[in-house]
Amino acid sequence: MHPALGGSTGLKASLGDIITASVKEAAPDSAVKKGSVVKCVIVRTRKETRRKDGSYIRFDSNAAVLVNDDNEPVGTRVFGPVARELRDKKFMKSSLSRRR
Repeated sequence: MHPALGGSTGLKASLGDIITASVKEAAPDSAVKKGSVVKCVIVRTRKETRRKDGSYIRFDSNAAVLVNDDNEPVGTRVFGPVARELRDKKFMKSSLSRRR
């Protein structure tokens, strides 16, 4: 994982941050190949995140979704839960905020 884009947060990134990453494994028929450098948005983290109402949200695993230059998802489906905090970070219009 590389540092978050658009800030000086170092190596820390949280829900909704856009990062650059390298692909570690990919399906043989996918458009994204192993070893390529991609932009992605973080949708789940194991580290808890505090919400405005005082509650905390924590997931079982870390996950990110590949996005293009317009911050639209590359894939057509997102597996697993996605944090509501993405709506505050302008990902509401994308398919990230839709449950499937």
